[in-house]
This record gives sequence, C-alpha cells and structure tokens, in this order.
Amino acid sequence: MQAVDKDEAAKSWEAEWSLLPHGEASQIDGITLEKQTCSLWEKIWAFQARPDDLLIASYPKAGTTWTQEIVDLIQNDGDVEKSRRSPIQQRQPFLECTRDPQPKGVDQADAMPSPRTLKTHLPVQLVPPSFWEKNCKVIYVARNAKDNMVSYYHFQRMNKRLPDPGSWDEYFEVFLAGKVIWGSWFEHVKNWWRKKDSHPILYIFYEDMLKDPKREIRKVIEFLGKNLKEEVLDKIVYHTSFDVMKNNPMTNYTHDKHLNYKLSPFMRKGIMGDWKNQFTEAQNKKFNEDYEKHMADTSLTFCMEP
Repeated sequence: MQAVDKDEAAKSWEAEWSLLPHGEASQIDGITLEKQTCSLWEKIWAFQARPDDLLIASYPKAGTTWTQEIVDLIQNDGDVEKSRRSPIQQRQPFLECTRDPQPKGVDQADAMPSPRTLKTHLPVQLVPPSFWEKNCKVIYVARNAKDNMVSYYHFQRMNKRLPDPGSWDEYFEVFLAGKVIWGSWFEHVKNWWRKKDSHPILYIFYEDMLKDPKREIRKVIEFLGKNLKEEVLDKIVYHTSFDVMKNNPMTNYTHDKHLNYKLSPFMRKGIMGDWKNQFTEAQNKKFNEDYEKHMADTSLTFCMEP
C-alpha cells in the first residue's frame, strides 16, 4: 500500500478549500442572513415547537457551543460518554441551518424524539412563533460586543459557508452597521433581554461563565429543574472547560471541509479582552461612541475588561 504524503495531502486540501465559494447573503425583514436560510424561510418560520423543547439562543461566537455542551451534560447527569455519542450539531439541531450536505436543521429537529434541545442565532423577532405559543424555555448567552466582534471576524475568515469578511478594517465598519449575518449585535442582545420579561428565558453572560463557571452552571441546572450532586457539577465544570472542549472532536467541529483551521481554530482563545489585540485606538474611540448611542435605551450592561 502506498504511503500518503501528509504535506501533499495538506496542500491538496488547501487547494480544494481555496476553490470553495464563499457563502452569499440575503435578507429577511431587514436582517442579513445566509442566502440558503432565506430560501427556506417559510419552512423555518412555520417550524412547530413542542412544549418541552429547550432553545439555546445567542449571537454567533458568543459561547453557544459552550452552553450547548453544558446543557447536554446536565441533561445526562454528567455522563461524559453519553455526551460523546455524536457531534454537538447532531445532538442539538441548528434550527436555521440549511447547509448541504448536512440535513436541514428543521428536518433534523422534526425527526427527533422529545424532549429536544435546539440551537439558534436568530434575533428574537425571527424566532418561529410556535416557541412563544408553546411557552418553551430558552437559554440566551450574550458576550461583550468587542470580543464578540473579534471572534466573529476570525470565524468568518476560516468559514467558507459565510461571506468573505474582507479586511479587519472593513469588517469593523460592517459589524458596527449591523450588516453582518444574523444582524446587529446591539439589537440582538437588547431585544432578547427585553423578551425575558414576558417569557421563561435564562439570560447568561459569557464573561460571568469565564469568571465563575460553577456558579453559572448551577443557574442552568436550576433553570432546567435538575438536582445534581456537587461532584457531578464539578465534573461538568471540568469537561466544559475551554481546553477540554477544544480537544473534544464532539464539540470542536473537526473534519468540516468548509472550515480552515490554518486561518483560525473554531475555538480560538476563549478569553475576555482579546479585542485589545485587534482594535486600533481610533477604532476603540469610534466603537465606544457608537456603543453609548445604541445602548442608551437599555438596562443591559456588559463587562469588557478582564
């Protein structure tokens, strides 16, 4: 049997990845979404939630996969082997996902037995109305805008399913204008924050999860109506730590041909304050001015300093 030259295989993969077209965007009600998502919108909007569904929602790159794995381990009473039964995207369907060759998120969800845990990045006004009609529980995780922007930029660089982000300077302006996929960060976090006043939503913060994961995971356990022993909680804290998850093929999106790990890992740094390595002084000044205007009408606050 002829040995495969790893360098040649890597070059071949790089060449293949470079030929993949970047994803295209379109809009639904003024919100920029992937074109494929828009083409299936009627089906997504008509999706039928069940009363015992749990929805995990967030802006992209705000700690979604982290929260998903925490929830799955809680639901399985800390059984790590059960949570390694399949990749996270198969365990918890991504509602608006329409990316071939993966099954459509809504089809995957429809085929699942109850109780289901589902994921979305949709702004609150685009969430299928059946979730509100059935009074489903929702966990929303939010991350400070500066770190979120940087993480999202690097994710778009390495993900051919999304539009080409261009240079950092270009992306900075597009993000501030709210023209990235899934819309404005400002409106996303604020509108989900308001929704919690009328719906069973646990609103948690990425920065709090970093500072005190045990306390935040305990909140999720209580929200889900579970009662786990302290040693099980400690086990969940360990197995959802950044380094463990980054090396877990069930959570790190290994072998996705659309992702170029040479440009950026799917799980890149998992820290607070990385924006300081990316923002120029002028960008920080402009961002702060913009932030004050956008956040003047909300009680929602974020920590941006480690």
